[in-house]
Amino acid sequence: MKLLAVETSTEACSAALFIDGLVQEKYEIAPREHTKLILPMIDSLLAEAELKPQQLDALAFSRGPGSFTGVRISTGVIQGIAFGADLPVVPVSTLAAIAHNFFKHGRVDCVFTAMDARMGEIFWGVYQKDQQGYAELIGDEAVTLAENIVFPDINGVGIGSGWAVYQKELSACLGVQLKDIEEDHLPRASAIAELGVMGFNNNQAVDVELAMPVYLRDKVAKKESER
Repeated sequence: MKLLAVETSTEACSAALFIDGLVQEKYEIAPREHTKLILPMIDSLLAEAELKPQQLDALAFSRGPGSFTGVRISTGVIQGIAFGADLPVVPVSTLAAIAHNFFKHGRVDCVFTAMDARMGEIFWGVYQKDQQGYAELIGDEAVTLAENIVFPDINGVGIGSGWAVYQKELSACLGVQLKDIEEDHLPRASAIAELGVMGFNNNQAVDVELAMPVYLRDKVAKKESER
């Protein structure tokens, strides 16, 4: 299995290449530099593996939620490659990628994942580790005020940038269910790649025309009267 993945939904920019169980990744934290970095990252990975896009089996990308511009970059790049090489695409949740990367190195099986969504809100999702070690969503992903989160009766660790901004509100909601907080977790293309392979094997790949971003929020800016 050969799959290329990209992730540009936050200040981190990355690309990863999955080849028969091994993952190579290019990763850099570079706000507002994604358009300059992502294509050279992809070219470098393919050159090092001596592969052309047509030799891949599939593509995966971070479909969101995240920065409006960042999600559009990952979507557009993957759509371009998919059209040119006639490849199927696996859309992967950004929140799932954050959770999956934590599970690979973390010590617990449940996380309360929160990304700062700006405008006083967070992107929110609760994930548990399944029997194969992948991040599995409990309930629904949402964009919400921190004090309005929905969560199951389960203990876990709070991860993601939303905890840096709304720790007080989120901690008050979760109470004793919250066992620890680790703010410094960003999505990585390596996690997108592994979840993409899992999705491909579970028949979740789509034609490029259906590989669309998911913002969770219909609005990307508030009117003055709403602020």
